[in-house]
Amino acid sequence: MSGTKIGEGAEKPGMAQPVKYWVPSPALSGMAFYEGDRFPKWRGNVLIGALRGQGVIRVRLDGEKVVADELMLSGAVPRIRDVRIGPDGLVYLLTDLPNGAILRLEPAG
Repeated sequence: MSGTKIGEGAEKPGMAQPVKYWVPSPALSGMAFYEGDRFPKWRGNVLIGALRGQGVIRVRLDGEKVVADELMLSGAVPRIRDVRIGPDGLVYLLTDLPNGAILRLEPAG
């Protein structure tokens, strides 16, 4: 890497700015909006796979505004490639393992 800057700045007329970004990047992968019933406190949140953090980032929204985010399962799971919500309301994670694996998140208790 040369360290040379890429692009011409972060803003241009007519270009919308991101609602949320991370520095350094957690290497975001798949993303899903949670609208299920199994995790009621997550309803309306965004769940994003984090390759670098080896976990799932839960982003709490208030309309279009980010009010909080947290890295869940950090290091407890392999790198997450994709996040999906099943018709059963559970969260399914596709891992980056050589043979692949699908993990299912269920409420505790």
